[in-house]
Amino acid sequence: MPEQAREERLAAAFVELADTLVEDFDIISFLQLLATRCVDLLDVAAAGVILSTPEGGSLEASGSDEHSGRLEQLGVEWGEGPGLDCFRSGRVVDGTLLANGSPRGSPYARWPRFAPHALRTGFVSVTATPLRLRGLTIGALSLFREDPEPLPGAQLGLAQALARLATIGILQRRAVHRQSVVVGQLETALRSRVVIEQAKGALSHRHRISVDEAFTLLRQYARSQRRRLTAVAEEVVDGTADPPFPPSPPLPRARTAD
Repeated sequence: MPEQAREERLAAAFVELADTLVEDFDIISFLQLLATRCVDLLDVAAAGVILSTPEGGSLEASGSDEHSGRLEQLGVEWGEGPGLDCFRSGRVVDGTLLANGSPRGSPYARWPRFAPHALRTGFVSVTATPLRLRGLTIGALSLFREDPEPLPGAQLGLAQALARLATIGILQRRAVHRQSVVVGQLETALRSRVVIEQAKGALSHRHRISVDEAFTLLRQYARSQRRRLTAVAEEVVDGTADPPFPPSPPLPRARTAD
């Protein structure tokens, strides 16, 4: 029965992590869900996640509890830690002993602030695996343990599967968002084009001028008012604005013979 219950929890976790196209999707809550499910399914005390923003300019951090989330956030601020090493290299940081006292190559040497803080929190070892898909690394999942033994291989494999599934979900969500932004921009551009054409036609009719002259009049008026061309065009179409057509310059007076 315990094994069956674990399999049911595992199946539920995969379903939850695959469902990223809900309307109320929140990335921090999603990262916390990934971390929490790792603690539920693996022999780890806590889990933390860091994720690069779509623009790549910053990192977001979360954890299965307050301590792991704070530890990941501090690692980002300090610029060190197993999660950051994993994210930067795209490779697993496996079973590092945080309490290793050897001076060269030890966690204290690599992470002089992160390692002592993690030990004070109660974590003795950590394994980090990348959020990676087809050569693209977007973050890292850190698994903290309270004993010095590295995470068993089968459990590491499961953690990597969860991390990959989360990566697919995040990238899918970002792709859908980018597509909706592009579609929205195209629709806005099309609406703007239509209303400008309508305004040109309206001005051409009102002032008995050509369409090209109407567009010049519309553009000059928008610039003089320091307003967007589309906004002025909308007012011209609904009749709340009527840019005055500049009068024609007077004809030169004929010179009379002395």
